[in-house]
Amino acid sequence: MKQVEIRVKGEIDEDWSDWFGYLTITHTRKGETVLTGSVQDQPELRAILSRLANLGLEMVSVNTKSEGNTRISEKGGEQSNKRNTK
Repeated sequence: MKQVEIRVKGEIDEDWSDWFGYLTITHTRKGETVLTGSVQDQPELRAILSRLANLGLEMVSVNTKSEGNTRISEKGGEQSNKRNTK
């Protein structure tokens, strides 16, 4: 399971939460919508991102954090939060 935070420009009504996998929908003062919550896996995240794209909303950022404390950046590359020490 992954924790996600997705930011898009524009406002999505909170009633759409179930269509976006029951993510919590909040709004910022900058006119952005923030969707936060859990997704089961990568295909579920891709489905949510596809729905947002189909609405014509501009993505601001996509951040995920898995249970293993690995952060996946909005560019899609995994980055470990642990530092290498030699």
